[in-house]
Amino acid sequence: MHIEIRARNVELTPVLRAHVERRLGFALGRFASRINRVVVRITDVNGPHGGNDKRCRIGVNLLRLKSVVVDDLDRNPFAAIDRAADRAGRCVARHLAWCHDV
Repeated sequence: MHIEIRARNVELTPVLRAHVERRLGFALGRFASRINRVVVRITDVNGPHGGNDKRCRIGVNLLRLKSVVVDDLDRNPFAAIDRAADRAGRCVARHLAWCHDV
């Protein structure tokens, strides 16, 4: 499973990168053989204006199947990553079960 992390208007620190990789490992690790690539985009939606504006969008490219895309918004990028990763894991499990591929 290849994980690509992109950040826009958010500093991608080693701690943030490690958090993304760890959370995706927990959420998607059991499906690694069925996943081609995971793209994570972390963006600050409205810059310095404040508010719940850190978006984490996770796209999971499944082998021989359609992609799954989820996102979440929060003031804290770590919280947005946590919720988006959990949702991605549930969506991938549901999609693979529906396709009888689990």
